[in-house]
Amino acid sequence: MTIQSPIAIAEGSVPVVDLSPYFSGSEADKKRVAAEIDAACRSIGFLIISGHGVPQDLIDRVDRTSRAFFDLPLAEKEKCHSDNPDVWRGYYGMATSTLADTIGKVGDLPDLREYYTMNNPFVDRADPYYQTDAARIIFAPNIYPTGVADFEAAWSEYYRAMETLATALMRLFALALGLDEPWFDDKIDRHMTNLTVSNYPEPKQAVSSRQMRAGPHTDYGSLTILRAEDRPGGLEVHTPQGTWERVPILPGTLLVNLGDLMAQWTNDEWVSTLHRVVAPPIEQAQDSRRVSLTFFHQPNHDALVECIQTCRRDAPKYAPITSGAHLEAKRLAMQVVRTE
Repeated sequence: MTIQSPIAIAEGSVPVVDLSPYFSGSEADKKRVAAEIDAACRSIGFLIISGHGVPQDLIDRVDRTSRAFFDLPLAEKEKCHSDNPDVWRGYYGMATSTLADTIGKVGDLPDLREYYTMNNPFVDRADPYYQTDAARIIFAPNIYPTGVADFEAAWSEYYRAMETLATALMRLFALALGLDEPWFDDKIDRHMTNLTVSNYPEPKQAVSSRQMRAGPHTDYGSLTILRAEDRPGGLEVHTPQGTWERVPILPGTLLVNLGDLMAQWTNDEWVSTLHRVVAPPIEQAQDSRRVSLTFFHQPNHDALVECIQTCRRDAPKYAPITSGAHLEAKRLAMQVVRTE
């Protein structure tokens, strides 16, 4: 299938899809965009999106406040870490997690990144839905740094923009799968998505082949929206041919990839693809710092995920599971603190 876009198609396996006809076009335009997405989701599980509608000045604000946070002294950053190991919030220090653990690749060294994460800042805590024992953990309050101007405001605004974009993408997914456009709406209207920023500093010395900025892994949920930077030591995707291919970073675009939950929902007709962030060679270390903004879209914790009716050409491969139970199994597979 030929994918049309006002931005030149990137070299390699990851296609570029222009979303603007979905937002402003006819029903035929919507279906054409959905067909392009369907082709990408069946082949590589990654796509580069243009015409997404997220203002560049908002992206710049979040990038600026994120860099300011990571530039704080370690003691200040650690004030933003949750004392509850069940609550995934706030700051996690350098080399304190190993994403390769989630695919059973034990033996890799911890990832060369530090990160900060938050969840939905717009939760109505008076709503009984958010007052169960499970919900109090899932939707625990965010932990914002106090020493970075505009941090909470910028991040909250960006979270809302990502939420809007993810809803549009899920509606496009429904069309691509032969479902009614709002099919996913009641399964994501109380989603439990984490917005995470990862800081990959410039390495000061050569890095072991057993250590990466983010080891090989697949994402967990329905979809991921990533704003990355074009710097040495970048994102690579594992192609169907069995090779690792660098994902191009094009101006004005965002990256989208599927998570394991969406692959399970579609009975593996759509693919959740291994990817990694490699460390730069030491001769390219200068100016290799990367700050990546990642919206890990995760459906409502009580949403039941079972094989979609239009994906039952083969017998269902997976037992039904809730979104929350699926995420918890993935979380437990990653050792948040690991020693060698």
